[in-house]
Amino acid sequence: MTALKGANAALMFFLELGSLIGLGYWGFTLDAGWVLRILAGLGAPALFATLWGLFAAGGGQNAKFALHGLARAAFEIAWFGAGAAALYAAGAITWATVFAIAYVVNAVLRLVWNQV
Repeated sequence: MTALKGANAALMFFLELGSLIGLGYWGFTLDAGWVLRILAGLGAPALFATLWGLFAAGGGQNAKFALHGLARAAFEIAWFGAGAAALYAAGAITWATVFAIAYVVNAVLRLVWNQV
Protein backbone atom coordinates (compact mmCIF):
# COMPACT_ATOMS: atom_id res chain seq x y z
CA MET A 1 0.00 0.00 0.00
CA THR A 2 2.91 2.34 0.71
CA ALA A 3 4.06 2.05 -2.90
CA LEU A 4 0.58 2.96 -4.15
CA LYS A 5 0.45 5.99 -1.88
CA GLY A 6 3.87 7.06 -3.13
CA ALA A 7 2.72 6.61 -6.72
CA ASN A 8 -0.35 8.74 -6.00
CA ALA A 9 1.82 11.49 -4.51
CA ALA A 10 4.04 11.34 -7.60
CA LEU A 11 0.94 11.53 -9.81
CA MET A 12 -0.09 14.71 -7.97
CA PHE A 13 3.29 16.26 -8.79
CA PHE A 14 3.01 15.29 -12.45
CA LEU A 15 -0.53 16.66 -12.58
CA GLU A 16 0.78 19.97 -11.23
CA LEU A 17 3.34 20.03 -14.04
CA GLY A 18 0.64 18.95 -16.49
CA SER A 19 -1.43 22.00 -15.66
CA LEU A 20 1.52 24.26 -16.40
CA ILE A 21 2.27 22.41 -19.64
CA GLY A 22 -1.38 22.56 -20.68
CA LEU A 23 -1.53 26.29 -20.06
CA GLY A 24 1.67 26.84 -22.03
CA TYR A 25 0.43 24.67 -24.88
CA TRP A 26 -2.81 26.63 -24.98
CA GLY A 27 -0.94 29.94 -25.08
CA PHE A 28 1.40 28.89 -27.86
CA THR A 29 -1.47 27.52 -29.99
CA LEU A 30 -3.70 30.59 -29.77
CA ASP A 31 -5.03 31.87 -33.06
CA ALA A 32 -3.30 35.22 -32.63
CA GLY A 33 -0.12 37.02 -33.52
CA TRP A 34 3.20 35.55 -32.48
CA VAL A 35 3.76 38.17 -29.77
CA LEU A 36 0.48 37.32 -28.05
CA ARG A 37 1.18 33.59 -28.40
CA ILE A 38 4.58 34.00 -26.74
CA LEU A 39 3.13 36.18 -23.97
CA ALA A 40 0.29 33.74 -23.29
CA GLY A 41 2.47 30.66 -23.70
CA LEU A 42 4.97 31.90 -21.14
CA GLY A 43 2.75 34.17 -19.05
CA ALA A 44 -0.09 31.78 -18.22
CA PRO A 45 2.19 29.09 -16.74
CA ALA A 46 4.23 31.75 -14.91
CA LEU A 47 1.07 33.23 -13.37
CA PHE A 48 -0.24 29.83 -12.34
CA ALA A 49 3.14 28.75 -10.92
CA THR A 50 3.17 31.92 -8.83
CA LEU A 51 -0.35 31.24 -7.56
CA TRP A 52 0.58 27.64 -6.71
CA GLY A 53 3.65 28.84 -4.82
CA LEU A 54 1.64 31.39 -2.87
CA PHE A 55 -1.32 29.21 -1.93
CA ALA A 56 -0.61 25.49 -2.34
CA ALA A 57 3.10 24.60 -2.56
CA GLY A 58 4.17 21.52 -0.67
CA GLY A 59 0.62 20.64 0.29
CA GLY A 60 0.37 24.06 1.90
CA GLN A 61 3.45 23.57 4.08
CA ASN A 62 5.67 25.70 1.83
CA ALA A 63 2.99 28.16 0.73
CA LYS A 64 3.15 31.81 1.73
CA PHE A 65 -0.63 31.91 2.30
CA ALA A 66 -1.57 28.27 2.84
CA LEU A 67 -5.15 27.26 2.10
CA HIS A 68 -6.96 24.54 4.01
CA GLY A 69 -10.26 22.72 3.83
CA LEU A 70 -12.79 23.97 1.31
CA ALA A 71 -10.59 26.85 0.21
CA ARG A 72 -7.82 24.39 -0.71
CA ALA A 73 -10.31 22.14 -2.50
CA ALA A 74 -11.72 25.07 -4.48
CA PHE A 75 -8.23 26.24 -5.39
CA GLU A 76 -7.23 22.78 -6.60
CA ILE A 77 -10.41 22.36 -8.63
CA ALA A 78 -9.83 25.76 -10.26
CA TRP A 79 -6.11 25.03 -10.84
CA PHE A 80 -6.50 21.59 -12.39
CA GLY A 81 -9.74 22.58 -14.10
CA ALA A 82 -7.86 25.41 -15.80
CA GLY A 83 -5.24 22.94 -16.96
CA ALA A 84 -7.89 20.67 -18.45
CA ALA A 85 -9.79 23.61 -19.95
CA ALA A 86 -6.61 24.96 -21.53
CA LEU A 87 -5.91 21.61 -23.17
CA TYR A 88 -9.51 21.44 -24.38
CA ALA A 89 -9.37 24.99 -25.75
CA ALA A 90 -6.14 24.14 -27.59
CA GLY A 91 -7.93 21.26 -29.32
CA ALA A 92 -6.33 18.47 -27.27
CA ILE A 93 -9.70 17.10 -26.21
CA THR A 94 -8.51 13.56 -25.49
CA TRP A 95 -5.62 14.83 -23.37
CA ALA A 96 -7.96 17.20 -21.53
CA THR A 97 -10.28 14.31 -20.71
CA VAL A 98 -7.45 12.04 -19.57
CA PHE A 99 -6.03 14.87 -17.47
CA ALA A 100 -9.37 15.61 -15.79
CA ILE A 101 -10.01 11.93 -15.03
CA ALA A 102 -6.49 11.49 -13.64
CA TYR A 103 -7.03 14.48 -11.34
CA VAL A 104 -10.37 13.17 -10.04
CA VAL A 105 -8.89 9.71 -9.35
CA ASN A 106 -5.88 11.30 -7.66
CA ALA A 107 -8.04 13.59 -5.51
CA VAL A 108 -10.31 10.75 -4.40
CA LEU A 109 -7.34 8.55 -3.49
CA ARG A 110 -5.71 11.41 -1.59
CA LEU A 111 -8.90 11.81 0.45
CA VAL A 112 -9.27 8.07 1.07
CA TRP A 113 -5.61 7.69 2.04
CA ASN A 114 -5.52 10.96 4.02
CA GLN A 115 -2.84 12.47 1.77
CA VAL A 116 -4.34 15.96 1.85
